[in-house]
Amino acid sequence: MLGVLFAHQDQADWLDRAVDTPIIAWFSGHPDLAVRLASPGSLIPAAVLSAAIVIACLLTGRLNGAVLAALAVPVAVGLDESLLKPLFHRTYLGNLVYPSGHTTAMFAVAATVTVLLLVPPQPAKAKVLRIAIPAAACALGCVVAVAVIGLRWHYFTDTVAGAAVGIGAVCGLALILDLPIVRSWLARASRQPPAAQERRSQAARGHAGAS
Repeated sequence: MLGVLFAHQDQADWLDRAVDTPIIAWFSGHPDLAVRLASPGSLIPAAVLSAAIVIACLLTGRLNGAVLAALAVPVAVGLDESLLKPLFHRTYLGNLVYPSGHTTAMFAVAATVTVLLLVPPQPAKAKVLRIAIPAAACALGCVVAVAVIGLRWHYFTDTVAGAAVGIGAVCGLALILDLPIVRSWLARASRQPPAAQERRSQAARGHAGAS
């Protein structure tokens, strides 16, 4: 919906001006800080975070989680760069900006850890960490979004769209990975009984239904 509203625009609307102006004004005196705060959403840091999640999943025997973590950022950012930016062609200082790739990458990481750590069934131990890590990842995504606004790389609504793409891509991938045929293939690849994967999925669906 935002893409339809802002397609082919080359300037901020009233909402973007209201949000962006004070952020840009504050960061005008702290340009180096803005660059540092935006850096987690760039290619190498996002890849390192994804790789860390992949390794953690492999060490705990969660092949589906490893696949999700490996695909999340490339798929989400690929949607931005290959489809959405050329399609909506919104520009800022001559650059295609809708949606924000930095914000997309960080919220894809945040959504990945949220799915892996909060979707049931989960062990009761380390409950605080299982809540704190996704919360910290989401907070980092918000920091990156504010920083790219301050650097005048994106409008506020670009970052909203970026967050939506990152979260949506992860949710879509998670649903695909939960298809019976995919679960069966992953179970064979990880040498786990398919029944165990099925029980885990049924427990997750049962919890969702109860909620």
